[in-house]
Amino acid sequence: MYEFNYHKPASLDEIANLLAANDEAKLLAGGMTLLPTLKQRLARPSDLIDLAAITSLRGITDAGDAIVIGAMTRHAEVNRSPVVKQGLPALAAMAGMIGDPAVRNRGTIGGSISNNDPAADYPSALVALNATVHTTKREIAADNFFTGMFETALEPAEIVTAVRFPKLQIANYQKFRNPASRYAIVGVFVARFPNAVRVAVTGAGPVVFRVPEMEAALTQNFSPDAIKDITIKEDGLNSDIHASAEYRAHLVGVMARRAVAACG
Repeated sequence: MYEFNYHKPASLDEIANLLAANDEAKLLAGGMTLLPTLKQRLARPSDLIDLAAITSLRGITDAGDAIVIGAMTRHAEVNRSPVVKQGLPALAAMAGMIGDPAVRNRGTIGGSISNNDPAADYPSALVALNATVHTTKREIAADNFFTGMFETALEPAEIVTAVRFPKLQIANYQKFRNPASRYAIVGVFVARFPNAVRVAVTGAGPVVFRVPEMEAALTQNFSPDAIKDITIKEDGLNSDIHASAEYRAHLVGVMARRAVAACG
């Protein structure tokens, strides 16, 4: 690990000033990706800005027709929250599938989506549930937030403050997980709205993506049989030691049908 300056600011204004003064600074949320990267000397920030003391970034709020989750809220808190379990049970269940207990009790929703690992779970939830990302500068629709592998629409010095999820009862997330890391080799989140269905896939490609053919078929007939003949092209999908692009393409269909069936 290289030497760096450590800061633990008490306000968002203080964070903004630190970022403006240090081009090579990095924000520390849960640290589940950043700290191992620093230990391996794969990153060399001049300053590390710890968000842990910013209480306004934590918490889960029932906003009537939506649930608002602060950026520094831990995965375990989302998983256990009565508010999330009642208003958006699929999201609570998904949070319980992330990593292992250590990751769930340290990792944060804001850190996860800002890092945008191609195998992370939360991006599929945000896109399928048509969530909105709140930042220190604006609001960003989930469809526009995730732009590429480890890339988002966030501008320099822009910080995620919360995520707003519409409440929804008919939704489910299924993933084929890596047995070691528990990251999604392929994960599919299906969400049924009154007039439409959204299907979001993580793990299969460089960035989360939707499947319009499945969405159209499920809008007409919400059943696993409605999508059993839809094939996913393997072009552009991830291929590594864990799974080939062809296998991931196959898994998208399998996980999608399981998610639809689990919606009951």
